[in-house]
Amino acid sequence: MIPPRLGVNIDHVATLRNARGGAHPDPLAAALAALDAGADGITLHLREDRRHIRDDDLARIRAAITAPINLEMAATDEMVDIACRAAPHACCIVPERRQEVTTEGGLDAAGGFDTLRPVVRRLCDAGIRVSLFIDPEPLQLQAAAALSAPVVELHTGAYAAGRAGELERLEEAAALTTALGLECHAGHGLTYDNAGPVAAMPAVRELNIGHFLIGEALLIGLPEAIRRMLAVIKVGANA
Repeated sequence: MIPPRLGVNIDHVATLRNARGGAHPDPLAAALAALDAGADGITLHLREDRRHIRDDDLARIRAAITAPINLEMAATDEMVDIACRAAPHACCIVPERRQEVTTEGGLDAAGGFDTLRPVVRRLCDAGIRVSLFIDPEPLQLQAAAALSAPVVELHTGAYAAGRAGELERLEEAAALTTALGLECHAGHGLTYDNAGPVAAMPAVRELNIGHFLIGEALLIGLPEAIRRMLAVIKVGANA
């Protein structure tokens, strides 16, 4: 089986830079290193409060690389305007609360259907591939299909936390995603220890991993951390 693509989220390179100020470490340098190590694309989350990536980071990375950029964003007019100007390969719409440390769950595509519909339409009309970050629930997958979002990214946080039955729930959701005609991605909390079973799911075509890889980079370097994750993904896909 062809292994899923690996998108490397570089948000926390920016988090480290922002903790002290200045320009180091540079998210663009991290993006280039990740791609050189074999990553298939770069993911970054431009938050309302700019706690991670900033607008100039997005602009510099967009200008410097030709690999796919996956812009995570809230469904707000400001972010849609920025996305349409930057024209990344893809936008992943995520829930966002200023109080949260990290994204705490999937988007409520069913409950927010009327709000999301014009956002998805405008991004698609701009030639951007739209993904919805949702929990592995049939209702949410059906809403994503009804919204005409071509991709869903399954939130793997509960699985990564070790909750019983979550791997089976992810497998069922991934299969339903394919049945609905959508492309299936997955991410959140994935590590060397738990990414393999997700990579083994035939429907999953992309994994987006950030915090763990940046943490490992402090110990073994970013290129080596990425190479090890790619090996885990390959073994999982061929299990």
